[in-house]
Amino acid sequence: TVMAALMTNDQSCFFALALGVSFLKCLLINAYHSSDFEVHRNWLALTHSLPVPQWYYEATSEWTLDYPPLFAWFEYGLSHIAWFFDKEMLVVQNLNYASPATILFQRLSVIVADVVFFYAVKECCKCLREDKGKDLLGKPSFILTVLLLWNFGLLIVDRILGDLNRHFEGALLFSVLFNLKHIYLYIAPAYGIYLLRCFCFTQSNADGSLQWRSFSVVRLVTLGTIVLSTFAVSFGPFIALGQLPQVLSRLFPFKRGLCHAYWAPNIWALYNIADKALSILGVKFKLLDINKLPKASMTGGLVQEFQHSVLPSVSPLATLVCTLLSILPALFRIWHRPNGARGFLCCLVICALGSFMFGWHVHEKAILMAILPLSLLAVESREEARIFLILSITGHYSLFPLLFTTQELPIKIFLMLLFTIFSLTSLKTLFRSGGALLNPLEATYLLGLIPLELICEFVYPLTVWQKTFPFLPLMLTSVYCALGVTYAFIRLYISLLTCSDSTKKIKTQ
Repeated sequence: TVMAALMTNDQSCFFALALGVSFLKCLLINAYHSSDFEVHRNWLALTHSLPVPQWYYEATSEWTLDYPPLFAWFEYGLSHIAWFFDKEMLVVQNLNYASPATILFQRLSVIVADVVFFYAVKECCKCLREDKGKDLLGKPSFILTVLLLWNFGLLIVDRILGDLNRHFEGALLFSVLFNLKHIYLYIAPAYGIYLLRCFCFTQSNADGSLQWRSFSVVRLVTLGTIVLSTFAVSFGPFIALGQLPQVLSRLFPFKRGLCHAYWAPNIWALYNIADKALSILGVKFKLLDINKLPKASMTGGLVQEFQHSVLPSVSPLATLVCTLLSILPALFRIWHRPNGARGFLCCLVICALGSFMFGWHVHEKAILMAILPLSLLAVESREEARIFLILSITGHYSLFPLLFTTQELPIKIFLMLLFTIFSLTSLKTLFRSGGALLNPLEATYLLGLIPLELICEFVYPLTVWQKTFPFLPLMLTSVYCALGVTYAFIRLYISLLTCSDSTKKIKTQ
């Protein structure tokens, strides 16, 4: 009876949090919407109005279809529901169409699709071990629920989306996920290596190392069949039409340049600012001819290819090599010593963060791919909790420029403070016995975000430089946050490579 009462209480808390975040999103239906709104309106229109062979050739809008085919089919299905809200949104030529009914449909599609996310969070919470009798703020499952459902980044970003059977389910779900949004290529190596090591090899030696004789061809073929079948359903029609090269050119548009219009806070932001500083110093000390330097296109806030002035320019191949080198030690670690679910999660976060740090044309929103799974580790390990605080606060703040209108300023600051205060207090309570989670240097760095925000939002717009250098606040935000993200990446790697193989607090299922 006591156990049943506890489970009922936990479920009530979960549903209250889920309903609360849905209610908050309903309140924000008429708030600012980013360019993603027009992106998805256009995709709804072209999948609804045009025959399939034209989907990946249509270019009336600048926001051409550049997601995998399975997502295109998903948009096609949604378009038939959108028809009942406002038929005009489904006309390809109606660029930037944003009627109240269209906005309502777009927002509701996200809120309804969140049910899938709620289910996933519920399942994640079942994987945690926790002591009975703890108060609510001392329960890892409650803290994890809030960290995931009320994640600041997910609130401000528009989005639509153990045993034998678990491995099959994992392979299938990830294949579907990848065919919905190919950004999950970032974490595909973690899934591939882990499934190969822990499913296709059925046994390990006593010390946890690989037992080569236990390899199962049947299991490999089964996994391959699941993955290839998913890709066949997604890409099959376009392969039959002879359009695979065209689809791939849309999915991987390398001509967009190394960095997004607003630099993601990664290694290339630091590389860009170093190149800019060297060029300024070179001109000042007459070591460089200003007339021979490339134009400052990388600080112009444009999506395009550009050349660095002093440092070698970076090619897509160079970013691929850097990305692979950044994740190889983590992949080798889970191949040599998988360390259960904890080892897999840590490798997954490193793959997501390594791709974010070194990838080509990375979008700033991709930082959420590392923050969300790191939430699972944060409630189980003191060191991961420390890394989570640094990465989540820095990464979430780096998303501030996505909401740049005056009326959204108090909303984003309030939601950011709310999530940050809860993260700090709950994780401090959970790991109260070990002292402060952050050392003085880390705390000082995070507090530095406050004067940075004051300068960028309130002081700089009043200066004469606003018209001459409008990109400067974005550059300062990107570079400052890149320092924190880089530090978190290094700390996470140290944690992975030094953790004990016996540390398995998360259930392996």
